[in-house]
Amino acid sequence: MGPDAYRTARLAETVAELGHTADDWGNVTPQDEGDHGCANDLVHSLSETVAWAKAVSGVAKRAAAKGFPIFLGGDHALSMGTVHGIAAHALEQDRPLFILWLDAHTDLHTPMTTDSGNLHGTPMGYISGLNGFDAFPPMPKAVPEENICMIGLRSVDAVEKETLRDSAISAIDMRMIDDHGIAKPLSVFLEKVAAANGLLHVSLDVDFLDPTIAPAVGTTVPGGATFREAHHVMEMVYESNLAASLDLAELNPFLDERGRTASLMVDLTASLLGRRVFDRHTPDFS
Repeated sequence: MGPDAYRTARLAETVAELGHTADDWGNVTPQDEGDHGCANDLVHSLSETVAWAKAVSGVAKRAAAKGFPIFLGGDHALSMGTVHGIAAHALEQDRPLFILWLDAHTDLHTPMTTDSGNLHGTPMGYISGLNGFDAFPPMPKAVPEENICMIGLRSVDAVEKETLRDSAISAIDMRMIDDHGIAKPLSVFLEKVAAANGLLHVSLDVDFLDPTIAPAVGTTVPGGATFREAHHVMEMVYESNLAASLDLAELNPFLDERGRTASLMVDLTASLLGRRVFDRHTPDFS
């Protein structure tokens, strides 16, 4: 129901109002994938997740060749398909792929390390090339750790902390944002993408936002990004002219309040695509 909630919140119309052409490709339908087993008995919905990843990947690659795809989910396992397809496109373009992961969680587990069995906690493990994803199609090229920036972290378990400790992933938690603001670490990452002539995929999870402004997610974590912080991120990404694709993940309309989370996510998408209150200029405060 998440994609339909975005449609109701006028995502396509909002994109068109900004001067872009908006084509709704409809909902993706996966093929029957058979029965995949996992040595970790806690893992559930593995076959369904593999089927969705394969179906979404094919659509993602085709869409990336035609324009700026916006993927509507669904839990964050959506990104196992979207990034797989975008990575194939980046490989054909001979450009490095970078990931901006806006989320309360790292989602850095594998099917073998998850103690919840929820595969929406594993997409970044898959994307970055960790072992344990034998049931899934291999990444066209794993995204190097140094090409990944996670912003908004505030719920990271012990296994993920250990993985991060030994990795080159840029992990920006909310304490770091409290200390330094959200613009400084993001600008450092965007400069790295620009220097490499990279393609940037932005993956926005509803729980990146504070639940007081975005309640429609099943994994709410207090202390998330504020309204202005979230828009600031999107405005900076737009100004960088680096973004090539976008995930809108984890919206659960049954938990929303009069559609306000869906509307906020649409507004953030508009900021990523260039919406401004007015054209910016340098004022003279003297």
